[in-house]
Amino acid sequence: MDWDKLRIFHAVADAGSLTHAGDKLNLSQSAVSRQIRGLEEQLNTNLFHRHARGLILTEQGELLFDATSAMAKRVDAAAARIRDSEEEVFGELRVTTTTGFGTLWLAPRLPKLYEKYPDLKVDLMLEERVLDLPMREADVAIRMKEPSQADLIRKKLMMIKMCLYASPAYLEANGTPETIEDMTEHRLICQNTDSAQVGAGVNLIQQILVHDVRSLLTVNNYFGVLQGVLHNLGIGVLPDYLIQDFPDLVRVLPDVESADVPVFLAYPEELRQSQRVAAFKDFVQDEIITYRKQLKEIANS
Repeated sequence: MDWDKLRIFHAVADAGSLTHAGDKLNLSQSAVSRQIRGLEEQLNTNLFHRHARGLILTEQGELLFDATSAMAKRVDAAAARIRDSEEEVFGELRVTTTTGFGTLWLAPRLPKLYEKYPDLKVDLMLEERVLDLPMREADVAIRMKEPSQADLIRKKLMMIKMCLYASPAYLEANGTPETIEDMTEHRLICQNTDSAQVGAGVNLIQQILVHDVRSLLTVNNYFGVLQGVLHNLGIGVLPDYLIQDFPDLVRVLPDVESADVPVFLAYPEELRQSQRVAAFKDFVQDEIITYRKQLKEIANS
C-alpha cells in the first residue's frame, strides 16, 4: 500500500476537508483529491461521503483512519524518543565478541552498565565467527585483532597475552613443570589449533606441542579451557586477563607466553552519533582502566 496516499488520507480525515488538508500538506486541492481517488480505487471502496459542508468518513474510512491514527502515534512516539536519545540511553544494543572474552571478562562487568542505564537492552552474541558490522549483523564488536572491514571506527582497548595456568590442586598432585620440556609429563588444555582464534595463541600452543605432550584436551573456546583448569584436569593456555577474577590460578612457566594480542572495540561509521554505542564504549574503557589498576595492585602485592 502506498504510504504517501495513507499520509494524505489521514490528513484529509483529520481535517474533514480537502482544502484544509492541502494547506497542511502544502499540496493543491486537486493533488489531494487525486491521491484520495487513487487510494479508493486501490482499496475498491469509498472512504468518504462527500457533502457540501465537507467530508465524512464511511464505515470503511473509519477503519482505515483508526489504523493510520495508530501509525501516526507510533511515528510521533518514535520521533520523540529519537530526539530524547540525544541525552538518554535506551533500546537494544547488539554486542559481539568471543565466547571466552564475553563470558569471562565482559559479562561479569555488565551489572555496572545496567545500573547506570537500566533501559538499555544488550544482546550479547558470543561466537568465534567474525560478524559483519557494516552489514549490521551487530552494532559493536570486541575482537582480539584489529578489524579489517572498511567503514569501521576502531579503538584499541588493551594488550593481552596467552599464558600457562594451573590450579593449586593439580600442581600439588602432578608437580610443577620447571622447563617447557617438562610439559611432556602433563596434560595440556587449549584451543584446537584449527579453531578460530588469534594467531599468537596458535603459535604458543604449537610451540608447546613440539615437546610431545603426553595428554591433550582441546576445547573450542577459552571458557571451556578455564573449566578444565579449574577442575584440575591439566595446565591450560589462557589469556592473562583471567588472573584478576581468578586469583587462585597459578602461572606456570612464567617465561613461556604468547606475543601481545591487541583487543579492539569497533563499530560502523554510521553509528558514530549513537548514544547507546557511546555509553557502551565509555563503560568498557572505564572498566579497562579499573582492570589495569587492579593488575598493578596484584603485581605489587
